[in-house]
Amino acid sequence: MAEKRDYYEVLGVSKTATDDELKKAFRKLAKQYHPDLHPGDKACEEKFKEVNEAYEVLSDKDKRARYDQFGHAGVDPNYGAGGGAGAGGFGGFGDMGDIFDSIFGGFGGGFGGGRSANPNAPRRGEDIRANVVLDFMEACKGKTVKLRINRAEKCPDCHGTGAAAGSSPKTCPDCHGTGTLRITQRTPFGNIAQTTTCSRCGGKGQIIDNPCHTCNGQGRVKKVSEKEINVPAGIDDGQTLRVGGEGNCGINGGPNGDLHINITVRPDPIFERDGYDVWTEIPLTYAQATLGDEITVPTVDGKVKYTVPEGTQTGTVFRLRGKGIKKVNRNDHGDHYVRVTVEVPRNLTKEQKEKLRDYEKSLGEKNYAKRKTFFDKLKDKFK
Repeated sequence: MAEKRDYYEVLGVSKTATDDELKKAFRKLAKQYHPDLHPGDKACEEKFKEVNEAYEVLSDKDKRARYDQFGHAGVDPNYGAGGGAGAGGFGGFGDMGDIFDSIFGGFGGGFGGGRSANPNAPRRGEDIRANVVLDFMEACKGKTVKLRINRAEKCPDCHGTGAAAGSSPKTCPDCHGTGTLRITQRTPFGNIAQTTTCSRCGGKGQIIDNPCHTCNGQGRVKKVSEKEINVPAGIDDGQTLRVGGEGNCGINGGPNGDLHINITVRPDPIFERDGYDVWTEIPLTYAQATLGDEITVPTVDGKVKYTVPEGTQTGTVFRLRGKGIKKVNRNDHGDHYVRVTVEVPRNLTKEQKEKLRDYEKSLGEKNYAKRKTFFDKLKDKFK
């Protein structure tokens, strides 16, 4: 006969372990080595038997006392001491099914049969998606768009029941409307309960003897609907607009899902968006930048007059407060920024070039502050 391991060693507890510590250790090891989790694994099966045997003895006060005094001979007749059940049996341990229910109940259909949701309870319909492409100004101002939506709607003939007119679904007699069956099997390890899908109703909990011909008993039909959707002003490229209740219809009287609209905004040749702010680049002539001028600035709300001060340098940015994009579902706006560039004239005539040279000669360092500062720094660097 093979030498048995110490029962305390098998469970991984000390000889002073409490009942709660024994139970905790047993549950952990029973999960680890249960044969249903390791089909065909003989090593796990033997481990499982060993764990059960150890707990069967140590969980019983009388058997534990005899084991502590006489060892395996105190609880196993094969060791010549009689008393109690055989080493491989479960005498005095009771029905293992209750313990397995408490251990494996959370697996939902594996061992203890966790409670299943009511298959006939109202369920929310699925969400659906659509795409909308807008021009830049349409996104800034908002637009009402027409969409063709392919979605599931309640069957108009059976009104969602799935049964033909004049009939109705009936509760499955096998599972009594639960959609699942609980099967208990007696094994060498005790009674093990397993929850399976009811084969008669396919897990629906109901049987439709006379299904609706329009929806084939599904209660829903696919339909293309045309909807007008208000896209709010200020929506941006890449954002998603949620329209509540415009998705697939619910099941068993549940609410509809939602419609999610993915927004794409075409780029604009003049405006560049940054959040709710708008940027525009405007070229100035040499004379405008030098002498100053009143220019026209295009904004999302129309043209605006702006006075450029004399001596404006290329790259200068002007800010027009509140002239940007309206914020979604709010009344305030972002700002509009104007970046100016000074365009150097090309293709000058000989006369124009001579006049420009004469003009340049008339200027001094006071007219070029940046140029003067640069050369002053250069002189200091190479002194």
